[in-house]
Amino acid sequence: MTTIDREVAARLPEIRGPLSAAVVDTLAGGRRDDFDLEAATAADPFGEDLQLALHVCYELHYQGFDGVDSEWEWDSRLLGFRSVLEHAFLDGLRAAVPGGDDVGGLLDEVLVEPVDGGGVSHFLRDEGEWWHVEEYFAHRSIYHLKEADPHAWVIPRLRGRAKAALVAVEFDEFGGGRAEQAHSRLFADLLTAAGLSSGYLAYLDHVPAQMLATVNMMSLFGLHRSLRGALVGHFAAAEITTAPAARRMDQALERLGGPAECRYFYTEHIEADAVHEQVLRHDVVGDLLDRAPELAADIALGIQATDLLEGRLTRHLLDTWSAGESSLLRPLHPLP
Repeated sequence: MTTIDREVAARLPEIRGPLSAAVVDTLAGGRRDDFDLEAATAADPFGEDLQLALHVCYELHYQGFDGVDSEWEWDSRLLGFRSVLEHAFLDGLRAAVPGGDDVGGLLDEVLVEPVDGGGVSHFLRDEGEWWHVEEYFAHRSIYHLKEADPHAWVIPRLRGRAKAALVAVEFDEFGGGRAEQAHSRLFADLLTAAGLSSGYLAYLDHVPAQMLATVNMMSLFGLHRSLRGALVGHFAAAEITTAPAARRMDQALERLGGPAECRYFYTEHIEADAVHEQVLRHDVVGDLLDRAPELAADIALGIQATDLLEGRLTRHLLDTWSAGESSLLRPLHPLP
């Protein structure tokens, strides 16, 4: 008999400042309409407070929170506050990237890996310890346990070959019709095998803004039709870079004696995402540009914003680890 996982909603996170307090406390029933729009506009767009507030707002469109009425998803006052947070974040992204509309050139750059690459997967492959791997898993759980969900928002916003091709990629991400092969399920299995919690958003209070921002970007782009080009650009950039990084992660886990379930998550991505890369570039991005060439700048934004936020997360991880410190707000264990 197949075991059915019961739906268990995550609990509301601990606040990180006045913006997240306004959202969390409102959803918890402790206050209502105490939304400081001026403070939201002036806040650090990449800071802990704004990113957590935005993440909680977005989560109402996914699995929600324990004890929070589902009607909050479309509450006009909360949506108004979310809109101000979103504009601050989007303005921050636009100001931090070069811009332009050379989509082909940007994708060519993403395809070329530097010979002396020094990313997180390089570090974990060459010198990382198991506690580094555990922290990396905790970070990525915020996305991988909802993997493919943010990208699904863009499907009804596309037409023709672009829509059909993106659905084909999503079909693979969701396990090709087999629940046990859905990538989110594979990552849950990875967490369990690594001795970590596989609970949805179990590590929300642990991960910093650098990780939350990468997931918030997907939700921002996916929930707005006007940003459909940015979501496609992000998806293409993510799939192009996944296969090489997944190969290095498998090598890291082999070196450290990681469980087979952990390695399987990455070996599955090596093969699948190498194919997805071509489908997204030619059938999704290519067809979308043919149909709507005016979206080139938005597609470029998605590619550049992905590089920006992944770069910020990479620097945070490597800087803290090189200092012998935890990359998490709450370490999983006492550091060795």
